[in-house]
Amino acid sequence: MNSRDRILKALKKEIPDRVPTFELLIDEASIIKLAGFLFDEPLDEARIKTRFGEESRHTLELHLRLAESLDLDSITTVFSTGIDTTDDNIAIDRFGTKYRLSEHGQPLPFEGPVNTIEDTRGFDMTRYLKKDDFDGPSYIVSGVHKKRAVFLLLADPFKLSWKLRGGMENLLFDYALEPRLVHRLAAITTEFNLAAIDYAASLGMDAIAVEGDLAGSTALIMSPDDFKEYIKPYLKKIVDHAHSRGLLAVKHSDGNIWSILDDLVEIGFDGIHPIQPQCMDIGEVKKHTAGRVCIIGNIDCQELLPGGTPEEVDKVVRETMDIAAPGGGYIISSSNSIHPGVRPENYVAMVRAAHSHGIYK
Repeated sequence: MNSRDRILKALKKEIPDRVPTFELLIDEASIIKLAGFLFDEPLDEARIKTRFGEESRHTLELHLRLAESLDLDSITTVFSTGIDTTDDNIAIDRFGTKYRLSEHGQPLPFEGPVNTIEDTRGFDMTRYLKKDDFDGPSYIVSGVHKKRAVFLLLADPFKLSWKLRGGMENLLFDYALEPRLVHRLAAITTEFNLAAIDYAASLGMDAIAVEGDLAGSTALIMSPDDFKEYIKPYLKKIVDHAHSRGLLAVKHSDGNIWSILDDLVEIGFDGIHPIQPQCMDIGEVKKHTAGRVCIIGNIDCQELLPGGTPEEVDKVVRETMDIAAPGGGYIISSSNSIHPGVRPENYVAMVRAAHSHGIYK
């Protein structure tokens, strides 16, 4: 069984030969640090900075080398949204959203192109998509030769909508004051995702990973009723379209998503990521969802992977797999992503522990 088969089998709630590995994102800085750790690759300090999410060819090449060296089961990749930097801390994407880099190197929107429902008239995100936006994903697909599963990372309609509105708080006010605008934005961003899915299918990719946080550590960002009204039907349309094109679908959301867990299963997601250990017990989630959805993640990237030791990582990986792996339908990953704070040796320890201890008997 190769890595691709292993991922697909787990996402179908079946038992592969061993627990597969997945990451929603290994950012550029982390890829370069991992390459330095594993290959003695010279560290270019200028590259150890997030550049608004765009992946360079050098980064893609290193990611493929890492996948081969560590025998990773999957690679998640992104397509270009045409972000241009105007100076060291400001950038604008082709849809008109402006960003500032946070102190952690993350692009945060502060101004969007949509302020009223009138601004949505004739606003079509799909017309901005171009074939060469998918040069990166195409390079990854050709580089893995169907040996590993390839996921396309998509922002969900909630996240894309608040980017167009210039910040999450603006969209949340719209939930109360401008519900027609909320639905209009959700429809526009959903159509954009459907078009991206078509590109992914045409390239021979295996799955989509739909990111966009819906919850904090204690509760949803919006009410469960608002989720059902403004988000659920659009996620359903995305998942149904992915399935119609032969792709599987994973939903990412940090936080406590217990109140909508059954909704995500009902939508038809094949996997749910990352089962954040600070607020969700993976044993309870596995028991509640057993046989209905694949659960993915749970290895703490807030404290353990940045500050623990390889021995501690090995121990947590074994304990987590003992709980989540029986019966199949489990893929191991960090509790969010491999970010610049993660120690390279700890990520390597996590992957190697999964290989050593995750074999089904």
